[in-house]
Amino acid sequence: MKRPVLLAALILLLAGCATATEEHKEPGRARWQPRPGVAWQWQLSGRLDTSVDVPVYDIDGFDHEKSAVGALHREGRKVICYLSTGAWEEFRPDAKRFPRSVLGRGNGWQGERWLDIRRTDVLEPLMAARLDMCRRKGFDAVEPDNMDGYRNDTGFPLKAADQLRYNRLVARLAHERGMAVGLKNDLGQIPRLVGDFDFAVDEQCAQYGECERLKPFIAAGKAVFHVEYELPTGRFCAEARRLKLSSMLKKYDLGAWRRPC
Repeated sequence: MKRPVLLAALILLLAGCATATEEHKEPGRARWQPRPGVAWQWQLSGRLDTSVDVPVYDIDGFDHEKSAVGALHREGRKVICYLSTGAWEEFRPDAKRFPRSVLGRGNGWQGERWLDIRRTDVLEPLMAARLDMCRRKGFDAVEPDNMDGYRNDTGFPLKAADQLRYNRLVARLAHERGMAVGLKNDLGQIPRLVGDFDFAVDEQCAQYGECERLKPFIAAGKAVFHVEYELPTGRFCAEARRLKLSSMLKKYDLGAWRRPC
């Protein structure tokens, strides 16, 4: 006669434990998915100007604290964390953590050198730590820069397969932290990477006649954040609107100034 009573008690106890476990689970956060044509601001230098009336801001992850991201959130903006994932920058606080063996030739910007992206054993924990920083500060997404080293003179014999592997690694690390992630400038690998990334960031596709190559992102319902530096808006905005790109004219220093389409 006692067995049913004990069994019922055990069932109630297990149910209570399960309920307690569910109650203490952190609620899941849906990953942000920017849609084609959404307006944006990209500012990587100068004092942050939050007065631009757009729903998306892309700012430097190291240069801005959680308070800046929170202020943009309170104004209804989504915020993208700019990071260099394919090049070393001597001015970053974690620069000394990168061994010399993974540092290649300069990438054209002062104090920056290409990374040997084949060395994922070294780079994965370093990039994971950077993405942890973005997540702690509350960013919604990541813009990983220098994602096309295999097309440049890096000092390493990088191949397309190395770039695919590394770019997918960066995308996975961002997604594991609940953030969206953009593919930067790697136009040749878009057909193979569009499924791994949530949006694209492109520089000067109009100047080089390459904007059509970004259409797979638009077809997938994913935004393409696009800038030109040297063409006037009259030379690229009509095509940008036709393709549903999020386009604007910027200066090379990527300060607050912008001229959107």
